[in-house]
Amino acid sequence: MSDTITEPAPDPETDETAPRSRMPHIYVILFVFTAIAALLTHIVPAGLYDRITLPNGRVAVDAATFRYVEASPVGLEQFMMAVPLGLMGAAQVVFFTLIIGGMFMVIRHTGIIDVAVDKLTRRFAGRSVLMIPVLMVTFAVIATLIGTQELALVYVPVILPLMIALRFDSITAVATALLATTAGFTAGVLNPINTGLGQTIAELPLYSGFGLRALLLVCLLGAGTAYLMRYALRVRANPALSLMADDPVEQEKRRAFVHDLDSAALRFTQRQVWAGFATAGFFAVMVWGVLTRGWFMTEMAGLFVVMGISVGLIAGLNTGRICAAFNKGFQDVLVGAIIVGLARAVAIMLEQGQVMDTLVHGLGNLVGGLPATFSALGMFAAQLGFNFVVPSGSGQALVTMPIMAPLSDLIGVTRQNAVLAYQLGDGLSNILYPTSGYFMATLALAGVGWDRWVRFFLPLFGIWVAIASGFLIFAQMTGWIG
Repeated sequence: MSDTITEPAPDPETDETAPRSRMPHIYVILFVFTAIAALLTHIVPAGLYDRITLPNGRVAVDAATFRYVEASPVGLEQFMMAVPLGLMGAAQVVFFTLIIGGMFMVIRHTGIIDVAVDKLTRRFAGRSVLMIPVLMVTFAVIATLIGTQELALVYVPVILPLMIALRFDSITAVATALLATTAGFTAGVLNPINTGLGQTIAELPLYSGFGLRALLLVCLLGAGTAYLMRYALRVRANPALSLMADDPVEQEKRRAFVHDLDSAALRFTQRQVWAGFATAGFFAVMVWGVLTRGWFMTEMAGLFVVMGISVGLIAGLNTGRICAAFNKGFQDVLVGAIIVGLARAVAIMLEQGQVMDTLVHGLGNLVGGLPATFSALGMFAAQLGFNFVVPSGSGQALVTMPIMAPLSDLIGVTRQNAVLAYQLGDGLSNILYPTSGYFMATLALAGVGWDRWVRFFLPLFGIWVAIASGFLIFAQMTGWIG
């Protein structure tokens, strides 16, 4: 691998000649949201539900125990601590983002990625767009079975060089991972995180309603795949149509990964071959750990540290170059890691001011006042709104489902449909709201700004909301119980 030093790409935030986005920096957006959350603690009455421990050990709210309590609005000192506390509260995602960035930079320095991308580019040059549905179906099936949207953080660094080499762009790469995992997670055919937990709280047979959820998965994934393939083909035909076209970092990626197919093919050295086998072995261990040992970000991060060091040594890098590569990877994803902490600060303000439960109680009353025909859609809208402050599938289930499940009995919505409304409200917005930590970290790994992603995703989000509404109306009209 060449050690040639190149001039760094200009930073759009400091370079006066770089094109400027119309949207404020994501730091500013999240700081404003945090300030609004702090202000709400001075306006919204404080309230609390009692908590109960479920048989599986999780803690949920007791829907019959809401009461207003003495106001405890957030003060200046608490507001000042919001970001540090947010970083501490989201430490698992923050450090996972840093470590995965460092690990993949080590692998890049070994040259394995360059050679692999060159070989795949030559093999799929004539049918490159087919890579998108193949990858999306794979990612969606994994997510709908084990409920791990966060694996998008692992997928993106792997597929990003390939998508750039195939003359797509970074948005194509990040969308392949995010759209697929979101469709799979949201439909939750056998997902223990949203379907399993939601049905357990609602006292429904586990994984009942399989057929409708499988059809929902096909519709969401089909719409997402078609939408992305259309965008990717336009970018391949005319790179100026890419939403990343004016981004200097994107241009740097193209120089690094787009290969001249008329030039000599790259070949693996013997040490790179062994390093490649080691990399595949580590990923196999990760899959085994996730499926059989319940591994999540902490365990995977530990594995990736060992993986980066081991693969680097096998490929012939000395310890100094391995450490330098880790540092470069940390630098590249630092902004994304900080954004995760800023996003968590919004919920911390509401929790400290004791207004989170009041908001949930108010949403429940709002849904209860709707006509029966629109009650399921009201639940969907309420869950969609609440996901902004609690972008965790399990966290949202534990807070909202103990309220929405008995409420559904009173307003003529089946509990099965109430669970579906929660799944849709939680899942679809996980890749829209900047308060979703893993989502913002995934964008950072791909080098895609939130504002550019929103421009790409909003039309599809509207399509997905229409699909979700159609399924909820059908379930309401048929009295769907699974």
